[in-house]
Amino acid sequence: MDGSHLLLDRLSIYVAQQEAEKARFLVEKAEQQKKAAIITAEGDAQGAQLLSDAFKAAGEGLVELRRLEAAEEIASTLSKSRNVAYLPSGQNVLLTMSAGGATGH
Repeated sequence: MDGSHLLLDRLSIYVAQQEAEKARFLVEKAEQQKKAAIITAEGDAQGAQLLSDAFKAAGEGLVELRRLEAAEEIASTLSKSRNVAYLPSGQNVLLTMSAGGATGH
């Protein structure tokens, strides 16, 4: 075996070692990503359980509070608009209009 073959053999061994190291790195990286995904999913599940428990403890009061807050925000937005017509409460004017009257035909 001459010197050039020996050099090529050593180079081939070096390249193979580098490829093996790269493969180990990629496997380790994938395992770390898998662990991170599992930890994130477990945290999300715990958060969802805590929210569920809180909603059970609060009952419908929290839902009603959010509904009132949304209504207040809508009323505030509408009160600032120039294109709003205020109708007396309890009168379903839009529900009693016929389809022809609503389109103007």
